[in-house]
Amino acid sequence: MEQRTLGRTGREVSVVGLGTWQLGADWGDVSEGDALAVLEASVEAGVTFLDTADVYGDGRSEQLIGRFLKTHDGLTVATKMGRREEQLPENYTMANFRAWTDRSRRNLGVDTLDLVQLHCPPSAVIEADATYDDLDTLVDEGAIAAYGVSVETCDQALAAIARPHVASIQIILNAFRLKPLDEVLPAAAAAGVGIIARVPLASGLLSGRYTAETTFAADDHRTYNRDGSAFDQGETFSGVDYETGVRAAQAFIGLVDEVGPTGLSPAEVALAWVWQQPGVTTVIPGARNVTQARANAAAGDADPLPEGLLAGVTRLYDTWFRDAVHPRW
Repeated sequence: MEQRTLGRTGREVSVVGLGTWQLGADWGDVSEGDALAVLEASVEAGVTFLDTADVYGDGRSEQLIGRFLKTHDGLTVATKMGRREEQLPENYTMANFRAWTDRSRRNLGVDTLDLVQLHCPPSAVIEADATYDDLDTLVDEGAIAAYGVSVETCDQALAAIARPHVASIQIILNAFRLKPLDEVLPAAAAAGVGIIARVPLASGLLSGRYTAETTFAADDHRTYNRDGSAFDQGETFSGVDYETGVRAAQAFIGLVDEVGPTGLSPAEVALAWVWQQPGVTTVIPGARNVTQARANAAAGDADPLPEGLLAGVTRLYDTWFRDAVHPRW
């Protein structure tokens, strides 16, 4: 699988990584054995980048990855911090930064964290000089090797990209969320900042497996966060209305059938569309089982997608989502 330099980290990572929210919580139950099998299958298929967070299963995801790292070398692990406290700017302090990173280091079993990302903090945190002074201190002390910011909005991304030591930006990007293409990706490329694309399948919509009647477990965020009552609505189905998303996903499948490459599923095409966007470093789909993990990784070997499909994605977005999604994020 193609490897790309992850911004100012200087590390080479696979164009398809693995997001491990599913291995922690909020997507229904995933056993420890299944979680480790997903990690193994992903790495066997060429994945070298793992993304986690200290709140995924209250540390369970980090701990599972830590166990995996004991027998696997050559991986880059990015974690995230900041969601263990109420989302108030005053909670983003040096003392909390130390406590959060120390806990993640213990969970992952490492002395130095490869990459720590602020986990979708308030805009005031992203805009504050003190935030980056504190993160620079953690780098100087050897607790972290590099830092980035996971954001909800394009404006937040642009503010973080302007900071001289920000290594990476993590942002939602998929065929139903195109706004980052306008300014964020070009700005990141110009600044040498990596782009980690999350929610690439719009919480599974772009797999084409869901119908209006599909239900999800009560502890699955696709049940309890559709209205954004638990965290930013954009994290669930990319913030699009579920029923509208199902209909648009069927249109996407039709587009893939008509002009897409043969041999790739709609989900694989959707992932390839993301990593083939200029400026994207890696895309981080999640997986709940080995079959999903292998299919995700297979998308990293896709040939360049045809122009007809690229144009079709833009038409779908303009038809179904631009008016509702573009102004919000």
